[in-house]
Amino acid sequence: MRKELQTNLQYVDVLNEWDPFHLKNGGYDTEIADTIQALHELDNPTKLAKRIQAIYEFSFEKVIPLESCLKIAIELLAIKANESCTF
Repeated sequence: MRKELQTNLQYVDVLNEWDPFHLKNGGYDTEIADTIQALHELDNPTKLAKRIQAIYEFSFEKVIPLESCLKIAIELLAIKANESCTF
C-alpha cells in the first residue's frame, strides 16, 4: 500500500507541474483526483488522454489540445508501468 501512495504522489507532482491553464498555485485537486482514478482504469494512452481532456474541460469549460493531454498521459502511464514492474 505504501508503494501505491508513493506512486500516486508522483502522479500528483507530474499533474501539478503540467498546469495546463497556468494557475501557478495549484487549484487542480479535483481534476488530479479524477485523472488518477482514470489512470487506474485505463492503460491506453489515447483513451487516457481523451479522459484527461474531458475531466479538465468539464471543470474549466476550456478544451486542452489532445496532443498536450496525450503527452501527459504517456508520462503518467510510464510511471504506472515502471511502478508495476517493481513489485
